[in-house]
Amino acid sequence: MTQFDPNIPSTTESGAPRQSDAHSLTVGADGPLLLHDVELVQKLARFDRERVPERSPHAKGSGAFGTFEVTHDVSKYTKAAFLQPGAKTRMLQRFSTVAGELGSPDTWRDVRGFALRFYTDEGNFDMVGNNTPTFFVRDGMKFPDFIHSQKRLPDSGLRSGNMQWDFWTLSPESAHQVSYLMGDRGLPRSWRHMNGYSSHTYMWVNAEGERFWVKYHFLSDQGVENMTNEEAERIAGEDADFHRRDLFESIASGDFPSWTLHVQIMPYEDAKTYRFNPFDLTKVWPKADYPRIEVGRYTLNENPVNHFAQIEQAAFSPSNTVPGTGLSPDKMLLARVFSYPDAQRHRIGTNYNQLAVNAPINAVNSYDKEGFMQYHHSGNAPVYAPNSYGRSYEPEATVDNGWEADGAMVRAAYTLREDDSDWVQANALVRGVYNDEQRARLVDTVVGSLGDVVEPVLSNVFQYWKNIDQQVGEAIEAQYNEGK
Repeated sequence: MTQFDPNIPSTTESGAPRQSDAHSLTVGADGPLLLHDVELVQKLARFDRERVPERSPHAKGSGAFGTFEVTHDVSKYTKAAFLQPGAKTRMLQRFSTVAGELGSPDTWRDVRGFALRFYTDEGNFDMVGNNTPTFFVRDGMKFPDFIHSQKRLPDSGLRSGNMQWDFWTLSPESAHQVSYLMGDRGLPRSWRHMNGYSSHTYMWVNAEGERFWVKYHFLSDQGVENMTNEEAERIAGEDADFHRRDLFESIASGDFPSWTLHVQIMPYEDAKTYRFNPFDLTKVWPKADYPRIEVGRYTLNENPVNHFAQIEQAAFSPSNTVPGTGLSPDKMLLARVFSYPDAQRHRIGTNYNQLAVNAPINAVNSYDKEGFMQYHHSGNAPVYAPNSYGRSYEPEATVDNGWEADGAMVRAAYTLREDDSDWVQANALVRGVYNDEQRARLVDTVVGSLGDVVEPVLSNVFQYWKNIDQQVGEAIEAQYNEGK
């Protein structure tokens, strides 16, 4: 591989010495430029193509590298090598906002992405979560519509509270997540001071083949701290990169942030009769039913040396699992398993997994081949399987992380169970977790977001919050009307 050396004279991309980095080739000092000035043409053409398409959600963010160390024995639940006692694994984390574009302020009220990659000896394991334990929708069919509602109007190109609330109020499953977003934790003080969650339910498999359902909780060792609406608005105007700067400068100064990984474990059979669907992304598992179990801790201690190569080109996907881990029947998760790598193929290119930040640390033997920007290849080895010429392939069909499924093909919501209401857990958060001061701030935040909301969406907002909590809904309506 060609190495970068900042100490040699500058060269063209093909390695030839450059004649100038300051002057174009012209007909006389005052004359026109010449098309055959290959150094100018190469420099401009390359500059025109510097940007790759930004992520549709999660466009604005940054991250760092670190080390994950297992501190507690969970081998009875998973055979994954990087989760065995004492294991240490290099990892990468990317934080982001969901709705904001690449240049948007870090301190907008928004969900924060919490993406992790573990470079294990068995392949890359990615955990693509958020700083919230739930999400707005439970079916991937609605995900593009949700993201569209958080972006910009087709005529003015402006963001619209009316559009956001229209989607939310017509999608009751959003109530739990919206209650979380409009509360204090919708504005984390920094990425270092927020928790992360898998949100989705995943699977673990142990060495004996026993299966378990699992949710991941990454708890900030710095504690959880948030900011007020006023602070967030002020900082957005003063420093749009506030969170990015905070993380980078913290690590650069040796103040390394860390998170402790806990999991909730549900025995495989429990899911069949649990009182609500445990694969519903809009709900949490009560810790009284499934307590947190500590697993280990990771520390971010290495800043990127090139943001574009190591962060912008980092391509996470929940499809990146390793032996001992797996997926669940969570509909949103299964949709993301397709959508994430497909987005990376579009955004970065067919061979995005060959980039250093995305490549696994173990050797690969894949029958995928060619495509734009292929670097690693299999030489003249057979390009098909099965073959008679010595290249290894897997003739067997084994599944150790699957689950049973039956029934007719349908397009339907989850089968309702005893506690499957969209409002129950939202009410438990607003009434049972938030105190009076927090509820008052939530009311202020919701009312403040209604500036461009018009009928019939406005009435839907009032009813939406009354469905979550009657008193809070009435307070929102009364405060809105007082301010008219």
